[in-house]
Amino acid sequence: MTSRPPAEPTPRGRQFLGRLSLPERTYITDALRTETVGGILLLLFAIAALIWANAWPHSYESVVDYTIGPSTPLHLDLSLGTWANDGLLAIFFFVAGIELKREFVAGELRTPSAAALPVIAAICGVALPAVIYAVVNATSGHLGGWAIPTATDIAFALGVLAVVGSHLPSALRAFLLTLAVVDDLVAILIIAVFYSSGIKFWALGLSVAGLVLFWFLHRRGLHGWYLYVPLAFVVWALMHESGVHATVAGVAMGLILRCHKVGDEKYSPGEHIEHLVRPLSAGFAVPVFALFAAGVTISGPALAEVFSQAAPLGIIIGLLVGKTVGVFGGTWLAARFTRAELNPQLTWSDLFAVATLAGIGFTVSLLISELAFTEDAALADRAKAAVLMGSLLCAVFATVLLKLRNRHYRRLVDEENADVDHDGIPDIYQQDDPAWQARTDRRPDPPQ
Repeated sequence: MTSRPPAEPTPRGRQFLGRLSLPERTYITDALRTETVGGILLLLFAIAALIWANAWPHSYESVVDYTIGPSTPLHLDLSLGTWANDGLLAIFFFVAGIELKREFVAGELRTPSAAALPVIAAICGVALPAVIYAVVNATSGHLGGWAIPTATDIAFALGVLAVVGSHLPSALRAFLLTLAVVDDLVAILIIAVFYSSGIKFWALGLSVAGLVLFWFLHRRGLHGWYLYVPLAFVVWALMHESGVHATVAGVAMGLILRCHKVGDEKYSPGEHIEHLVRPLSAGFAVPVFALFAAGVTISGPALAEVFSQAAPLGIIIGLLVGKTVGVFGGTWLAARFTRAELNPQLTWSDLFAVATLAGIGFTVSLLISELAFTEDAALADRAKAAVLMGSLLCAVFATVLLKLRNRHYRRLVDEENADVDHDGIPDIYQQDDPAWQARTDRRPDPPQ
């Protein structure tokens, strides 16, 4: 009998959710530490807004509607609520722009093969909630809110993780961060294209000219906050006057910054500025925005409307079902067709839990709720209540799923952070180094 030749080995694909490089892991850890603190503040300010708006509604409304600012040709006499929506969130999107630029030049998005999974996951996580909302509201007349359930709030998600004490390995955290960065880019494109109106081209042209000047000064290597902060404010004010949502100016300036190192630089200019501005964004801008945006009336009839009316119901289903299934399904399909192999220390159930966590769409979803229903304040409030309810449900379900695996996550995190020789470098990155092995072999046995 003739024997068969041995079968050729099947080509192996790139590992998905594998170990990060040490520089990338350090960057992710530092960035998410700030976002975690900001997420806790975001939770507290959102709770404060709900208490304030329900206990003292007239006081809350008077403060949100209080007008401040110069009545100039640029119409900057704005309510505090508008300053929070258009001004403070411009800082948030500025940081998001730097994150996106860095991901493209030094992070997970720098190569097409590495970028495929999080990008496809983010796009599916935007498309499916929008489709679900549109289906639920096909006959309601409120299709303008289709983009509300498409966002992911990384700070709120990390705040939930911190509050419930759930550990996540750095690879899962990095995937969640990359997903949120791409999500922010899609969100700003949606806002710019679909929620801008009455464009004043003279103001838009001057704003673009200001962005060109910003790029030129940065390209020339000029330093000094006294140059860039006033210029950034002028660019923002002109963008606001143009009719394009002012947060677009923030993300545009973030994308302009150089995020790759030159020569012996320890940090690129973008990374340095992000390190300075991120605490302002996570610790002040986003929580204060939540204080002015999350104050909706919570009552029995109001909750009944959230679950019975098409627009808010579409938001809840979009966040809870659409976002979860979209992110998970998009990732699974991308991994299947790109032949990426899942890290053997993790399972697809871990990714499903992270996908559920991605359904927390707090900050940007609240912003789009106001932009989508500017002519109907009551509907905007119900949409905000639906965002809060949908985000809460996603947080609860994600917490349950993550807690089931928390002991395993804790072991993985302990392995990632172990530093037996106390040299500041986790041992997992040195185990293949003969010098490290010889050094650890010479360590005395611990006292009995």
